[in-house]
Amino acid sequence: MRFPRRAPAALLALPLLLFLLAPVAALLLPRVPAALGALAGDAELRAALARTTLAAALAALLAALLGTPLAWLLARRAFPGRALVEAALDLPLVLPHPVAGLALLLVLGRQSPLGAALLDMGVRVLGSLTGTTLAMLFVSAPLYVSAARASFAAIDEAHELVAGTLGAGPWRRFRRVSLPLAARGLVAGAVVAWARAVSEFGAVVVVAYHPRVASTLAYERFTGYGVAEALPVAAALVLVALVPLAALRALGVTRR
Repeated sequence: MRFPRRAPAALLALPLLLFLLAPVAALLLPRVPAALGALAGDAELRAALARTTLAAALAALLAALLGTPLAWLLARRAFPGRALVEAALDLPLVLPHPVAGLALLLVLGRQSPLGAALLDMGVRVLGSLTGTTLAMLFVSAPLYVSAARASFAAIDEAHELVAGTLGAGPWRRFRRVSLPLAARGLVAGAVVAWARAVSEFGAVVVVAYHPRVASTLAYERFTGYGVAEALPVAAALVLVALVPLAALRALGVTRR
C-alpha cells in the first residue's frame, strides 16, 4: 500500500498538534455546559468577563492607533536605531509576564514621577481598569505591530508611487492606498492582540489585581476553592478568546 507523499510530514506534525490541542479540548469539551451555566448564574463572572473584554478592546484599539504608524515605518523606512526598535518590540514577548508587571509598576507606580503626575491629575493606574488596560497593551501591542508590519511590507510600493505621481501627498497615500490594501492584515492583527490581551494574567495581577478580570478571578477561585471552582471560569475565558480567532479563520480574514 502506497502512502501519499504528504503522509510523513503529517505524521511528524501530529504530536505537536495533539500536544497543543489536548489540554484545550480537555478543558472545554466536558465543561462548555458548566461554563455557560456559570455565565447565566454567576454575576461575579459576568462582571469579570465584561471588564476583561472592555480592557482588551481598549488595549487593542490603542495598539492599532499607536502601532499602525510604527508598523508602516518599520515596513517602509530604514533609519538609525531600527534594530533597537525591533528588539524593544520583541522584548515584551519574551519577558516573564510577572516581570513585565514589575517593570510597569516601576514606571506607573505611585512612587514613580509619571505615576505621581498621573495621580495628581486624577488618573489612578494601580488597581484600576486603566492599569489593566496598560498591562494588556504592553503584552499585546507587539503582536499587532508585527502583523501590521507584515501587511504593509506585502504591499507593492508601486501602488503608493503611482498615487504620488497623481499628486497625492504622503498622508493621502497612506490613508487612501496603504491602509485599504493592508486592512485585512490590520484587522487580523487587532483581533490577535485582543485575544492575547484577554488571556493576560501575570502583568495584570501585579499592576491591577482589583478590579478582577477573568484571569485573576480564575486564579483566585483556584487558590481559594480548588480546581473544580476555577474550571468553569477558565473554560468561559477560553471560549471568549477562541470565538473571534475561529471566526477570523472561518471568514478568511487572515488570507491575502
